[in-house]
Amino acid sequence: MPFTVLNSRMVEARIGPGQRLYSQRGAMLAYRGEVAFTPNIQGGQGGVGSMIGRRIAGEATPLMTVEGTGSVMFGHGGHHVHVVDLTGETLYVEADRLLAFDGSLQQGTMFMGSQGGVMGMVRGQVTGQGLFTTTLKGVGSAAVMAHGGVVELPITPQRPVHVDPQAYVAHRGDIRNKLSTALGWRDMVGRGSGEAFQLELSGQGTVYVQASEEKL
Repeated sequence: MPFTVLNSRMVEARIGPGQRLYSQRGAMLAYRGEVAFTPNIQGGQGGVGSMIGRRIAGEATPLMTVEGTGSVMFGHGGHHVHVVDLTGETLYVEADRLLAFDGSLQQGTMFMGSQGGVMGMVRGQVTGQGLFTTTLKGVGSAAVMAHGGVVELPITPQRPVHVDPQAYVAHRGDIRNKLSTALGWRDMVGRGSGEAFQLELSGQGTVYVQASEEKL
């Protein structure tokens, strides 16, 4: 059930018998029809293991299950919303950036080490915590949140992309991540808060970058 973009900060999804959506709690703005909203304690399509994984990773963003017949409008905190359509591949995204997604998508939490969990990689470098990311796999759509809109940057073996970790939203495809420290312009002008990180993404796929480096 693809999402319809209403404006830069709101999307709408139609739902019918036998279909299911998951969304962040509190993300429902309005709905029409006979639609039910229930707290989700199973960790989405990924089941209890996914829920436990997110809790271990510190990414236990509360979800609600949306079922019934009708249409639902979603938005949260005035953040910009970007829709990602999956055709069988895997989307890697931080849990708190997920607004809503198809119940047909298989949700999981993955310990990625150096191959994913971008914000987890930064946290791991700084705090020594585990490096986790949320995954959505299958055929369906996901709506993700960002500051100031999202740009899709293609990544090819010949053209890797370097991203400020705070500007990273999500990625998909056969992507390899390399996190390194670098002296950035903020440090040069006295605005840095310490060691700077730079993320290099290489391989074949797409990275989604937000226009602002503010956290959600």
